[in-house]
Amino acid sequence: MCELMGLSSAVPRDIRGELQSFYQHSIHHPHGWGLMWEQENGEREIIKEPVCATGSRIINDIMQKMIPQKNAMAHIRLATVGSVDQKNCHPFMGTDSSGRQWTLIHNGTIYSSKKLTKYLNVQIGDTDSERVFLYLLDEINRAQEVHPLTDQQRFQAVEQVVIGLSRRNKLNLILYDGELMYVHQNMQKTLYYKAENRSILFSTVPLDQDNWEEYPLAQLLAFRSGEKVFEGTVHGHVFVPTLDFISASDAMHI
Repeated sequence: MCELMGLSSAVPRDIRGELQSFYQHSIHHPHGWGLMWEQENGEREIIKEPVCATGSRIINDIMQKMIPQKNAMAHIRLATVGSVDQKNCHPFMGTDSSGRQWTLIHNGTIYSSKKLTKYLNVQIGDTDSERVFLYLLDEINRAQEVHPLTDQQRFQAVEQVVIGLSRRNKLNLILYDGELMYVHQNMQKTLYYKAENRSILFSTVPLDQDNWEEYPLAQLLAFRSGEKVFEGTVHGHVFVPTLDFISASDAMHI
């Protein structure tokens, strides 16, 4: 399907080498790439293209100019739901009713969720990932109708969305709200992490020969400045592909 990469760090870190390794995987994920990084003033920058990253004309320019980062997210796409189009590339970014910016990258497919149906008529693209993001923003807005949310309350609101959507769906995601980075995996051996030097890297596939560990399964965690700050319930909604799923998936990739 797709691959994810994320960084949460207490100190600025040069991740251009890791990004170059990550984007090399686009040979097998050729339908688009995207990147979120932060400028010196902390403002988020997003760029994405509906092309194979190895054939992009602008990635090298970005890498040459990119300053060391504290928070970053990268995505390469293998289309299973939605056309090959820039509007379907990740990351997705939007603002909630409090003015907080949220950024999402997703690896997986939503097979079952009536809660997302209403977003078919309002989304810009046609991916299930965008529908997940729109639903998440609506749930955050609903949770903060009465009063602003604390960090922990934001985590709890996100966790409820993740638990609800994980049932019968593959929902590997990285979500960033400007303070917290939320990370979730619910299919075995499809997300790994490496913690070092007051930072933590996440990747669908290990990016080097160092000791990467498999990310916890079916549990939402949140990180700030390279440290885990919130730990959700182990919800048990583990996605296991069936033979029917594999056959359908292979057919879509031809």
